[in-house]
Formats: sequence, structure tokens, C-alpha cells
Amino acid sequence: MLAPRRVALLAAVVLAAGASSAVAANAPTIDKSPLLWATINICDTAKHPDTIGIRASMPGSGRTTEKMYMRFQVQYFRPSTQKWAPTDATFDSGWRMVGAATYRRRESGWNFSITPPPAGQTYRLRGVVSYEWRKGKSTDAVRSAVKRTRSGHPGTFGADPKGFSAAECVVKP
Repeated sequence: MLAPRRVALLAAVVLAAGASSAVAANAPTIDKSPLLWATINICDTAKHPDTIGIRASMPGSGRTTEKMYMRFQVQYFRPSTQKWAPTDATFDSGWRMVGAATYRRRESGWNFSITPPPAGQTYRLRGVVSYEWRKGKSTDAVRSAVKRTRSGHPGTFGADPKGFSAAECVVKP
């Protein structure tokens, strides 16, 4: 039989473990962080003709051993299937290191040149950004996320026109 003092100590340990699990379960995930976003900040403007610009933000993990990476890709809307499809490899930035994970957040972006569509047609495009937090020099991610472009980021750096933030970009001839 356990002494009352040991029972009280064991109960306190069990309650603390349960409470910390509940806190962890309720903590926001990287995917839900307001610092994790992607937007289109340039869409076929006079200053940037036939260009789509994608800007993104990712939160740091606070870990000194981790680096943050982003990959920017463009998808197009296929009217025949009413679905989004990947474009070819020229619309893929590849993985880009954006900084140490000790920062609260990091932003980066990528511009893609688009061949104008034939007369009478348009291209409906969106961006997809993949995020990875990697330990040391490893190419293996310790955590990852993917976001499609969304509007609602009016203070986005490099936007043309200033304040522009969109989920999609329509390129016209």
C-alpha cells in the first residue's frame, strides 16, 4: 500500500501530465499560425507585364538549429475539368532558404514571367507555397506546411500596385 504522501505526489504528477497534454492539444499548429500565409502581390501590371508575383510568410520555430525554406509554384485553372493543375517546371522556384528559425517570422517572394495567352483567351493562375523547417544541413524537414495564395495581406512588400494582395491572377493578352 502506498503512503498518503506518495499517493498525493503521484496524483499531482498525473494531473500535471494531463494538463500539459491538454495545453499542447489546444496550442495552435504551424498550419494555423497567422504568420503562415501566401498571397499574389503582382499580377500582370504595366510595371510588371506578363508577371505573377507570389509573396509568403512563415513563423520561426525559435530553435537555433533549424533553418526555414520556401518553395514557390504556380498552378493554372483548367476550364475543361474545372480543377487546378500544376504548371511545368519553369513555374517552380525550387527550395530557397529564407533564414534561421530563430526569427519570429521570415518573408520571401518569387516572380514568374508568363507567356501571354493567345488573343481572346486568359490564364487564371494561383500560387502554392511549400514550407519546411530543417535541422542543420539536412534536407529532411522536421516540420512542413503548404498554403495556397489568399487575399488579405495589403501591407505585402513589393506589391504592384502598392497594397495589392490576391488569391488569383488573371493574365490577359
